[in-house]
Amino acid sequence: MLPVDDLGEPVVLDRPQRVVSLVPSITEAVAVSVPSCLVGATDYCTHPSSLDVARVGGSKYPDVGRVLELRPDLVLANSEENRPEDVDRLRAGGVQVWVTEAPATVPMALKSLRRLFATAWDLEPGWLVRAEDLWREAKPVRLTAVVPVWRRPWVVAGRDTFATDVLRRLGVENVYASHEERYPRPSLQELNERRPDLVVLPDEPYAFTHTDGPESFPGLPYALVNGRHLTWYGPSLVEARDSLEHALGYGRG
Repeated sequence: MLPVDDLGEPVVLDRPQRVVSLVPSITEAVAVSVPSCLVGATDYCTHPSSLDVARVGGSKYPDVGRVLELRPDLVLANSEENRPEDVDRLRAGGVQVWVTEAPATVPMALKSLRRLFATAWDLEPGWLVRAEDLWREAKPVRLTAVVPVWRRPWVVAGRDTFATDVLRRLGVENVYASHEERYPRPSLQELNERRPDLVVLPDEPYAFTHTDGPESFPGLPYALVNGRHLTWYGPSLVEARDSLEHALGYGRG
């Protein structure tokens, strides 16, 4: 019986040796764990910084023809970051595609990656074990926050998002955690009326800075955080906890 990806689709896996990743965080995970297998990645796959593979365009609009030219025996995609029509085109071209589900929590993300590496390469990466240990427990809630991820228009992290769970494990409750949408688009007036304890501003996907973002929330404390540490699941989770706790202004004790 064939293994199935996170969405239940059968995938033929036999220790793939030519992998194209369309998901930046998974690209980093593969590059760190089985570097010789990675032959292609998106333009947004920025880590590891030394990554030197063929580029295939963006996550939302990859160059499918370019992917096929690389003759991959496995393409890695994600249900949120990649379009179903591109996955269908790759499969129609004879390529095996493993689609991960957009993780709502840190444990869900790590479980998905653990299953991928175990199924494809019979591998348990050391960083994965370390990340599971670091993120197992959650702190008591100390602060409430809003988490903008874009402006013009304003978009914030909402329910069932990885970033919301990351912050919750650090003791920060997202005030949009129970919103009906995963990425609500509230007005700036509504955001300010929420009066959270903190505004968390990541540097990706929108590059918030000290002079671009905080001025929209007069009187509210803010924290600039590494967007990769807040939203990527993979080896970055090993360093993410200390980095985010430092940015939020408190340690693990």
